Amino acid sequence: MDSPGESGLGKTGAEKKPMRIGEKLMALGLVSKDQIEIALREQKKSKKLLGAILIQMSFITESALGEVLAESSGSERFDAKSTILDTSLIATVPREICVRNKVIPVEQKQGTIKLAMADVYNVLAIDQVRRHLDKTAKIVPVYCTETEINELIERYYDYDLSIDGILREIETGIRENSQLDGREEGYINPTVRLVNSLLIDAIRQGCSDIHFEPEGTFLRLRYRIDGTLQQIRSFHRDYWPSMLVRMKIMSGMNIAETRSAQDGRINMVALGREVDFRVATQPTVHGENVVLRILDKSKSLVQIDQLGLSEHNLELLKRCIKRPEGIIVVTGPTGSGKTTTLYSVLSYINSIEVNIMTLEDPVEYQLPMIRQTNVREGTIDFLSGIKSLMRQDPDIIFVGEVRDQETAIMAIRAALTGHQVYTTLHTNDALGAIPRLEDIGVPPHLLAGSLVCTMAQRLARKLCKFCRRPRPANEEECRIMRIDPANPPTVHEAVGCEKCNFKGYKGRMGIHEIMRIDPGLDELIATKATRNHMMEYALQNGFVPMVQDGISKVLAGEIDIPELINTVDLTDRL
Repeated sequence: MDSPGESGLGKTGAEKKPMRIGEKLMALGLVSKDQIEIALREQKKSKKLLGAILIQMSFITESALGEVLAESSGSERFDAKSTILDTSLIATVPREICVRNKVIPVEQKQGTIKLAMADVYNVLAIDQVRRHLDKTAKIVPVYCTETEINELIERYYDYDLSIDGILREIETGIRENSQLDGREEGYINPTVRLVNSLLIDAIRQGCSDIHFEPEGTFLRLRYRIDGTLQQIRSFHRDYWPSMLVRMKIMSGMNIAETRSAQDGRINMVALGREVDFRVATQPTVHGENVVLRILDKSKSLVQIDQLGLSEHNLELLKRCIKRPEGIIVVTGPTGSGKTTTLYSVLSYINSIEVNIMTLEDPVEYQLPMIRQTNVREGTIDFLSGIKSLMRQDPDIIFVGEVRDQETAIMAIRAALTGHQVYTTLHTNDALGAIPRLEDIGVPPHLLAGSLVCTMAQRLARKLCKFCRRPRPANEEECRIMRIDPANPPTVHEAVGCEKCNFKGYKGRMGIHEIMRIDPGLDELIATKATRNHMMEYALQNGFVPMVQDGISKVLAGEIDIPELINTVDLTDRL
């Protein structure tokens, strides 16, 4: 019979014997009994695996066999075509080991390394690879056809994939200029490898935006990491035309259009996770500027209790969410994490019992069981979108942004007719949402009856927990925090180490304030009370301002005073 290396692992019952691959292929009707007998006879002569012989004799396709083998072994089927691999991981395993054993490491994540294999039962191959990888990591075999593995080995071992190596290859003229126009697919074209390597590098560094900025004689590359732009490197101007064409092709743009702004999107699997890039071009005096926003679902979709909310704010937000109708507004500048917060809230309340519908510009992350709609100029806008959503029997509506009077009033009416509505605004603080909505044109009497709460937030860089240094607060810091300098608290300062790339900061966290609109505040809104009057009432009823939330995070050692000053308005305390 077929070799033990291709036996199925799973059992339908404790008393049943595992079904061999030949039997499984016959049971599925993919091959006949006589074809299996012919292949088994051939196997005795060649000593090859049964599956390889069936493919060689054209009795079954490689992809069909792959699906069956993956299912039989309980292994995942690795998609080699739509995945960009981590070149630093591949470099740890010698090429000859991969060629001999038909394997290649494809993913490293949280102490686990996925190893693509043509024979997922080949324990000897796993042992040989293990010698070159992290000894503490768990190796998980994933199935990949032999042809796909050979292609991956050729792609990732036969060509230089380091950014410096690719640039040297282009500079020394190894390839003809006709091959550097960015249109030719495949790894023979160094421009393809260069763009892929830059995208992988940006994801690995935790970058949120990639900026390609042409100047007079060079191209500047900058990453936005933890909210701050950092220059990564500069390229000669000659590289930019082919890189630009390549990115336009990847994002589905018109490569011939250079005088108008364009938008596109790139979808890929990289470093073991799905990543989308929102691509935007802008004509400038030195050529087309390109910015890629990285939409990394694994980082941006977080649980509501992982948003960095204080215990008081988390409890208050959950309390506001429980109100069955009304509108909840999240405010803050661009890039302050408003959409991430609202996605976390929607995920928290999402269930089979409710119908959640969204209008977004554009949809950044796709959420299960939630009907999401892109707002497109000329086809559907926020106003017509809300009207059409109301006919879809929604329980909860998320409107990406309230921009004008008609949209705001439609959202308020949806809240007044028994729906939960979530939306965003651009204001400085939670209280600022009330005069902003009135300024847009929402009558105060409508606002008073429909607002559940307003929430403002900012993102501050977190101190690196590996190198932060504690010290007593100085006199100026005590004055900023309004603490007696005679008894200074302990604060922490940034130092810098390998873990944080010598920046002193690693990651970001939210600083929040949530203003719950209770009956007393409703009355003040309806009677057009002054801002000072409303703020005084809110503070008397337990409102914690963003400044105070930030100070509590300074005292907890999560952020430092300079970062708080850069994030929250403290000018009245300086």
